[in-house]
Amino acid sequence: MNNKKQAIPPQTIFFGAEAFQKSEKTIIRWLGNSGILLNSRGTCLMVDPVLEGFDLPLLIDLPIKMEDIPSLDAVLITHSDNDHFSLPTLDKLTTKTKAFHSPEYVAELITEHFGIEASGHPIYDTFMIDNLTISLTKAHHLWQNETNKFDRIFKIEDYCGFWIETLDGSLWIPGDSRLLPEQLEMPQPDAILFDFNDNSWHIGFENAIKLANTYPNADLILSHWGTVDAPHIDAFNGDPEELYPRIINPERIRLVAAGEPFELHSSL
Repeated sequence: MNNKKQAIPPQTIFFGAEAFQKSEKTIIRWLGNSGILLNSRGTCLMVDPVLEGFDLPLLIDLPIKMEDIPSLDAVLITHSDNDHFSLPTLDKLTTKTKAFHSPEYVAELITEHFGIEASGHPIYDTFMIDNLTISLTKAHHLWQNETNKFDRIFKIEDYCGFWIETLDGSLWIPGDSRLLPEQLEMPQPDAILFDFNDNSWHIGFENAIKLANTYPNADLILSHWGTVDAPHIDAFNGDPEELYPRIINPERIRLVAAGEPFELHSSL
């Protein structure tokens, strides 16, 4: 395989149960692709975790084994693509997780596959997990409707992003999405889980620059890159080096290793 076309993150930093302990901080750990672990003063949730079951070979080691996850207060899923909605991962998390939150269609899939109740939300809905306030934001990722592989018509409300307010600052996860006008009219986030690859059903590189520079004080935690060995698929192959000359305040580009702790701070 030709990995020369792919940018690769720093070496994985492995972690275990210590990452789930309570502290006076909010720590974010990138799990690879678009997954994160967020521990906000002891409230722990994962978003789009794919820790088992990738259907493409990997460029990196994943930073935690399923058996090392002690418990989670919630798992959040943005949409049903298998690089975000991993059945092998979720199957094992059902015994470790207090709640699942997602768009309504994804919640139906969770119930169908695992026989458990999941909380399905409409876009813009807001809910609480302990001291976290979480809102669904709109996303546009209807690629399935351009193929003949599915027996349903997908709706824009089947996909979402998440805005997470913590005691230490705000994290915005736009999700897989083409650029929407309202995404340029958000409050100033303190950090963005930043998809920057040049794919027509994602944000696209030029629009990623536009989004980043609309929020010039937000830390940019790079995501949806450097994880799978698929040089022929542009959805996974953003190159961080292309960002630096185009981003206002480029020091806020956070090229973290999988598993590396990143502390969320308010920019105010």
